[in-house]
Amino acid sequence: MTDAARKLLELLDIERLEVDMFRGFAYQGQGGARIFGGHVIAQALMAAYRTVPDRACHSLHAYFIRPGDPEIPVIYQVDRARDGGSFTTRRVVAIQHGRQILNLSASFQIDEAGWDYQHPMPEVEGPENLIDQHDLRAAHADRIPKNKLPDFLRERPIDVREVAPRDLIDPVRTDDRNHLWFRMPGAKGQPPEMQHCLLAYASDMSLLGSSLRPHGLTWLKGNVMSASLDHAMWFHTPIQFEDWHLYALDAPFTGGARGFNRGLIYDRAGRLVASVAQEGLVRPVTRKA
Repeated sequence: MTDAARKLLELLDIERLEVDMFRGFAYQGQGGARIFGGHVIAQALMAAYRTVPDRACHSLHAYFIRPGDPEIPVIYQVDRARDGGSFTTRRVVAIQHGRQILNLSASFQIDEAGWDYQHPMPEVEGPENLIDQHDLRAAHADRIPKNKLPDFLRERPIDVREVAPRDLIDPVRTDDRNHLWFRMPGAKGQPPEMQHCLLAYASDMSLLGSSLRPHGLTWLKGNVMSASLDHAMWFHTPIQFEDWHLYALDAPFTGGARGFNRGLIYDRAGRLVASVAQEGLVRPVTRKA
C-alpha cells in the first residue's frame, strides 16, 4: 500500500466527538489552496455511515457552499432525518470557521431483490497498456508553472489511467465524452462503507474536466475559473475498489458559466456499480487592463 493510500484511509476514519458529531482532517502541507471536494464528500458520507449500522448507501446529494480550508479540521454534524422500515435518511453539514462548507443528504436501504437491467459498458482499451497519470504528469513537469508543480506531482492515493489523454497544458478542442480507468489497491479488505467512501472520493476526479474539453480549456492555463458546485451519486451494487473500474464521462451542456457533467462507473466484469452527476463553475478569466 502506498503512503498516499494509507493516509487517505486514516483521514476517512473520522473521529467521533459526540453522538452525531465528527471531526475530519484534510491532507496538509501539499500546496492546495482548498480541500479537494471528493475528500469532503467522502468524510461526510462516512459520518452518515457511522449513524447507520446495518444499511448500505444507495444515493447521496451534496452542495459545495464554500471552499474548504486544508489547514484546519472539518466538523461534521449528522441529522437523523428518518429511520424507516426499508430506507434511512441522513443529512450531514460540514463546518469550518463557524460556517457551512458543504451539506449532504444520503439515503440508505436494506438489501432487497428486484428486476435487473443496465446499459452495457463501453468498449474501450483496457488499463494494462495505458500510461499511469502520475507518469504522464512527470513527463510534462518542465511545462508546469513552478508554483503549481508540488501539487501537480504529489503522490495520489488513486491509480488513474486515461484511455485517450489530451495535452495537459495546451489541449485542442475535442469531444466531451472521455474514459478513464481507476482503482485503489489499498482498498483491498476494507468494509463496504469504506469502499463506498473511497469511490465517492474518486468520483470527483476528472468529472468537471469533461465540460472543459469542447472548449480546449484546462485549469493549468489559467484561463478558466473552475469549481464544483454540487455532486450527486447513486450506488447500484457492492464495490471492490481495489480492482480496476471504468469511468465513462460526458458533459452534455455548458452555459451560463456552468458545466453539467455525468459519469457511469463499471467494474471489470461490466457491471454498472455507480452513476454520478455534477454541475460546476466554468467561468472565463478576464485579465485586468
